[in-house]
Parts: sequence; C-alpha cells; structure tokens
Amino acid sequence: MEQNTTPDSLGHYGYQLVIMVAQSLAVIVPVLVSLAFILYADRKIWAAVMLRKGPNVVGPFGLFQSFADFIKFVFKEMIVPAGSNKVVFFLAPMISFVTAVGAWAVVPFNPHWVVADINVGILYLFAVSSLGVYGIIMAGWASNSKYPFLGGLRSAAQMVSYEVSIGLVLVAVLLCVGSLNISDIVYAQEKMGVWFIIPHFPMFVIFFVSALAETNRPPFDLPEAESELVAGHMVEYSSTAYLLFMIGEYFAIVLMCVMMSILFLGGWLPPLKIMPFTLIPGPLWLIGKALFIFFLFAMVKAMVPRYRYDQLMRLGWKVFLPFSLFWVVLTAGVLTAFDLAPK
Repeated sequence: MEQNTTPDSLGHYGYQLVIMVAQSLAVIVPVLVSLAFILYADRKIWAAVMLRKGPNVVGPFGLFQSFADFIKFVFKEMIVPAGSNKVVFFLAPMISFVTAVGAWAVVPFNPHWVVADINVGILYLFAVSSLGVYGIIMAGWASNSKYPFLGGLRSAAQMVSYEVSIGLVLVAVLLCVGSLNISDIVYAQEKMGVWFIIPHFPMFVIFFVSALAETNRPPFDLPEAESELVAGHMVEYSSTAYLLFMIGEYFAIVLMCVMMSILFLGGWLPPLKIMPFTLIPGPLWLIGKALFIFFLFAMVKAMVPRYRYDQLMRLGWKVFLPFSLFWVVLTAGVLTAFDLAPK
C-alpha cells in the first residue's frame, strides 16, 4: 500500500522534524555551555589539591578561561601531516564528537523530559557510546605516525575491556527493573523506595572505575600518557579537530556522571519525599547528583597515580569481569528465590 504524501501529511512530518530539532538543541546547547564550567571546575579542583590557584585571570575568578581556550582553538592554524589519509584524518574527530552527542538523545532529565523515550534506551546508549572508539582508532591510523597509532590501539583495547564490565553492571540493574527504558530505571527506584546504590553498591564502584577507564580519565589516561605517547591518538591534531576530540571526551564524561546518577542515585528523585526536598525540581536533583559524581572524578584525577597498562588490563579482566558475572548471577538468584523479579 502506498503511503499518503499529501501536503497535510508533509506538513505534519515537517512539524515533527522542527519539534525534534528544537528538543535536541534544548539538550545539546545547555550541555555544551556547561562543559566550559565543568572544565573550569576540573582545573580548579586539581589546582586546589596541589595548593595552586588554577585559572584566575580571564574573567571574574577565571570563569571565562574555558571560553578563551575555545576561541584560541578555533582560530589556531590547522596542521595536517603530509603523509596522512586526509579523509579519515578529518572524519575521525567528527565521529568521536557526533557519537558522544548522539548518546544524549535517550537521557531523561525528568518524567517525559527526553528527546527519544524509546523502549530500548539502554541498548541505544550502549551501542552509540561504543562507536566512539572508531574515531580514536581512525585518528591513530590516519595520522601515519607510530605514536598516534599506538595510542589508538591502547584506547581501543582499554575501552573494549571496560565496556564488558559496564555491560554486566547494566544487566544487574536491569534485572531489578525489568525494562530497557532508562526512565523505568528511575521509576523502579521510586517504587522500591530505595536507590540502587544501596543493594548494588559493589556495582556502583565497578561502574565508577570503569567509567574512568572508558573515558580515558586519570589514573587510566594511558592512551594519552605524555611520558610515553605524548598525546596518544591526538598527537598530530590541532585547532578545531583537536577541540572536537576534547569536547567529545568531556561529553562522554558528563554522560557517564548523569548515567550513574540515573542508575544508582535515583535520577531526578529527591533523597526524601518530604519538605523542603520536594520543592526542588527534579532536573536540579539530577544535575546536582551528576556534579557530585564529577567531583569524585576530579578528585581521583588529582590524587591517584597513573596505572601501568598491565595493571589496567588485569583489573578489568581478572577482577571486574569475574566479580560482575558473580553479581549478576547472585542478583538473579535472589530475585528468583524471594519472588522479587519485576512482573
């Protein structure tokens, strides 16, 4: 049967497209602006731990330092290695950026405050965020230099290793939810009256450490270990291309903080359903929890020394993977034995 393509139906599709674009911008633009201040906070926390001042010149208290860095990157000369594969070289940072941004389409900030409230939101998020490794591999290969290539390989092995642990953590949580919809994870915690961090605290720790490795954050920033590989897969990049990699990386970091808030800290739910907690809007609770998680990220960066690569792989495959499998089996057994599985 042929589809109806009358002017009315075309107008309807156009209206839906405008709404979808507006919703996407309503998510992307605030997150992009917040990245400037999150980067500023990251540098300030690091400086405070080391008894330094950090950014304090550009703007009041140095608040505009990230915007000054942005302008500097945009107007710098872009240098492309003569022996590089030009198409793949420029495609790599765009892939890293687009995949990092696209994952936000299924993140709920409040009931029905989500661009795409799909039933397989977790699978979409896991799939899209996993594609970011292609940009890193392509950047390392296309640069036609050994240091970027080794950095790209390191990052690929690291991200794949810790995605396995993250996947098993999600399985343990989803067993208690009975749905792949991300909003349902928050509703399940509201129904149970307890956040998942309490029954799944070991999984919270594993997800936190795996998120550090997945986003190449210290102490797992081995693809960018300046003492060995200079800046890893980004050695040959400059100007806007380098900026896209950095923005994509921080997009992924903030996404991990928000997902940890949703999976384990009740998302937009207040700690207690009493005054004055109920007066604070749900999105502010989610943002506050995500900022707390990012503070932990920043403190780990400032305090924990970098791991060796063999230590990183051993932690992922010999510690996190077996324990995550054990926890999934234990969770399934408890839910079945006590008839607690969601109907």
